Amino acid sequence: MTIISIITAILLLGYISLLVYYRAAWVSIPLWKAPALPCHTSITIIIPARNEADHILPCLRSILAQQYPAHLLEIIVADDFSTDATPALVRSVNHSSVRLLQLSDYVTTPINAYKKKAIELAIARSAGQLIITTDADCLAPPGWLATLVSFYERYQPAFIAAPVVFTDQPGFLSIFQSLDFMTLQGITGASVHRRFHAMCNGANLAYERAAFDAVNGFSGINHIASGDDMLLMHKIGQRYPDRVLFLKSAAAIVQTHPAPTLRAFLHQRIRWASKADQYDDKRIFGVLLLVYLLNVLFLALPVSAIFATDGWGVMRTWGVLLAVKTIAELIYLYPVAHFFGKTKWLWWFAPSQPFHICYTILAGWLGKFGSYQWKQRQVS
Repeated sequence: MTIISIITAILLLGYISLLVYYRAAWVSIPLWKAPALPCHTSITIIIPARNEADHILPCLRSILAQQYPAHLLEIIVADDFSTDATPALVRSVNHSSVRLLQLSDYVTTPINAYKKKAIELAIARSAGQLIITTDADCLAPPGWLATLVSFYERYQPAFIAAPVVFTDQPGFLSIFQSLDFMTLQGITGASVHRRFHAMCNGANLAYERAAFDAVNGFSGINHIASGDDMLLMHKIGQRYPDRVLFLKSAAAIVQTHPAPTLRAFLHQRIRWASKADQYDDKRIFGVLLLVYLLNVLFLALPVSAIFATDGWGVMRTWGVLLAVKTIAELIYLYPVAHFFGKTKWLWWFAPSQPFHICYTILAGWLGKFGSYQWKQRQVS
């Protein structure tokens, strides 16, 4: 074996150990079922929105269809300088719980973190004890609020990370995104449950208003364009290390849409990767670095075969290592896919490996050294 083959094998062993750990942790998370009891917590749902005219009404309808006491429910749509009909559509909703907050009324000079500012302004004007955030392109299942709030009332966490899934769409890109996102969701649940590191997604979060205030909200991270979810989670986790929980319940799964194009997908993942070196939690940085280096080596190994004296031997080694990686990932992913009801997509997992390796390397590199577009804004 060549030096690069040996290094790849060593890193792969560490990676598989992580997958074994994550799988065991995911399986050990107890399932939560909301009891048939009324909830008593006042909640504010905050929906940051920018140019979401196609999605905001279905999102609001899915929330307003929840069986939750109206006097305890407040919904604030925080409009982020939309140039389409989003504000008008929100105003058209004839419901006492729905309010529109427009960022343009408060921000007069350019800033870098518009979404954080929108959430911060909404929280400052909220009345709820529990803040729940979702995205304007999301759909909530009928039992979403009852499940979230009953979980909160039972365990009193300061921060709840809850599950998100992509809607089923035809085409390889959508299926790939669904598989990739489920992988991240499994790691999210496992890492939060074992308090290994902080991961979450802003499409389905809840946290105490008091906890947000106690850590001074986004202060210290409000210069970073992304990270309104994970960076805040880490701040609250530092203050309340035993009060950050993952809610594992099918009734709490929020659906969102995969990126419609390859360009949009890459910009999304570059945005996610852009905050990797901003984490104070070095455990998650170590995990991300291991995954990135392993993928770099899986790309470099077949390239090195061109210059090796035993090129076919190097390619055979690469094939064996790639097969081992794929099998280990499938074993990890199966119980996660079963929870989300998407085991049918696992047949696509092996064929998507080359694309996954390439996109991971590209997104990781550009997240650190490049720029991306998000919501018609260029971010560097």
